[in-house]
Amino acid sequence: MKTFPTANIRNVALVGHGGAGKTSLAEALLFAAGATNRLGKIEDGTTVCDFDPEEQRRRISVSLALAPFELDGHKVNLLDAPGYADFVGDVGAALQAADLALFVVSAVEGVEVQTEVAWKMAEQRGIPRAIFVNKLDRERASFERTLDQLKERFGAGVAPLHLPIGAESSFRGIVELLNDHAVTYRDGSPQGNEGEIPSEMEAEEHSVHDALVEGIVVADDDLMERYLGDEKIELAELAGALAHGIADGTVFPVLCGSATKLVGIDRLAQFFVDEAPAPAVGDGPAAAVVFKTIVDSYVGHVNFFKAVQGTIKHDDMLTNSRTRSDERMHQLFTMRGKEQDTVTEVAATRPISL
Repeated sequence: MKTFPTANIRNVALVGHGGAGKTSLAEALLFAAGATNRLGKIEDGTTVCDFDPEEQRRRISVSLALAPFELDGHKVNLLDAPGYADFVGDVGAALQAADLALFVVSAVEGVEVQTEVAWKMAEQRGIPRAIFVNKLDRERASFERTLDQLKERFGAGVAPLHLPIGAESSFRGIVELLNDHAVTYRDGSPQGNEGEIPSEMEAEEHSVHDALVEGIVVADDDLMERYLGDEKIELAELAGALAHGIADGTVFPVLCGSATKLVGIDRLAQFFVDEAPAPAVGDGPAAAVVFKTIVDSYVGHVNFFKAVQGTIKHDDMLTNSRTRSDERMHQLFTMRGKEQDTVTEVAATRPISL
């Protein structure tokens, strides 16, 4: 089992209204990162996260699922949370373990009720937030309309990092605003091809790019002074300032794509690595927070926990702060959907189960 330094761990909760495409997005991210060798589908009941027979029958998520993948020496732990109101408890569980909440919003339906509910939950917990506008390949999809709704509901901190290339059935790629280039996709490949921005989008791209840069540098006096003095600010500096803004909860970046068509998925995965916050780690003896408990018909109670400090090992004795009793850490294993991978120890802060 690989180990990762805390700086290279990302715990990301996928939240939003039911039907926005969270589970399909998790599936696409796993496939694009090479964690799976095929792209599962909701309608076929073959996704990693919706493995329960009830989920497959209803074609909706009813329980929180874990879906880790690796990219560029980083471990990204996706927490796929249900979107319907009946299962809002699992949204709270996902946020308890997450260091970033990614709000998945359909470009067809726009901002819906449970998206706003989850936003308030994340806001109250001080969780950094980002947004992925999904389903841009669908009929009646509109990035512009959805972005306007996001800004209206969630404030001036909402800032697009991407613009879509094409619309509905002709949607084929994205423009990355920070580095001023286009990424297009073909033949169902999750890896995009970089190129020039389409000429018809150049004016819009420059305008939105300038607005994005202003929104990023405004919280950094040095960068703001240099920007106002027309000094060139390097991409790495902008990316660093963006990461700080996300962690501070002052910037809510908007990315876009299509989970089922694998458009923009590789760039979203890279965003997690480059700009998402790493977990905070405490000093002291081994400690963990249990964020979900399930009852398995074969192994009994299974507790999902986030290690917050120290190293937890197989057969360690830890004190339950609620009951004040000692409890033994029996079998430890990580999970991807229903798959289990046994480990002997875990250091802060990788989601794990026992």
